[in-house]
Amino acid sequence: MIHQYDEPVYLISIVSKILEIHPQTLRQYERENLVCPSRSNGRIRLYSQRDIDRIKLILRLTRELGVNLAGVDIILRLKENVDGMETEIAELRHQVSRAQNSHSVSPDKALVTKKSLYEMIIFE
Repeated sequence: MIHQYDEPVYLISIVSKILEIHPQTLRQYERENLVCPSRSNGRIRLYSQRDIDRIKLILRLTRELGVNLAGVDIILRLKENVDGMETEIAELRHQVSRAQNSHSVSPDKALVTKKSLYEMIIFE
């Protein structure tokens, strides 16, 4: 059975075995707000593949690069900001490309009125 990337399906014991770390380490990451697993109705932690990938990044930063948990928090926040900006840039590039291909300004962005032989475009 294949699960979605964000679907919370892994118990803490499974995640700790997959990543070869103690469950207490996962609880510490949660206390530090570095990872926020979902909870079942019985309050059991359930991790998604996205959570596991995030924990792998945390482990790489701490083990291989020697970053402490406060530094990891800053790095993860910056990474989220950069990812958001990259998404926004991609959307803006798509809009610019679409506008260039249509050779017009969307109706909600401009008001076109005719005055003599010239067209006047007023942007909001």
